[in-house]
Amino acid sequence: MESKFEPGQTVTGKITGIQPYGAFVALEHGRQGLVHISEITHGFVRDIHDYLTVGDEITVKVLSVNEDESKISLSIRATDEGGRNQRRGIQIDDDGDGFHPLQDKLQEWIEQSMKEERKKG
Repeated sequence: MESKFEPGQTVTGKITGIQPYGAFVALEHGRQGLVHISEITHGFVRDIHDYLTVGDEITVKVLSVNEDESKISLSIRATDEGGRNQRRGIQIDDDGDGFHPLQDKLQEWIEQSMKEERKKG
């Protein structure tokens, strides 16, 4: 009996592969889904490896299911895991008022990028 995945459902899985565009997640019953880079955490993700490692057990939310193409789109940022990943990574918005326009964050991102470049070289 095959398990159906439904949009909005929260499931657990294991990272099986990482590509520049996203992470592949092994789900129950031999199914696999993809967390697109934009669905890893809130804010900009330069390198997925800063947030995820092959073998990590994660909680994801099912965004969409295309049975015809056997594709399952997943999100980490739509779950509580998204907040935990933010704390591990770069972008965190502690003021509690949610979304900020890109213009409000641009200078912060530029400064952060410059700091990272100075560390490297």
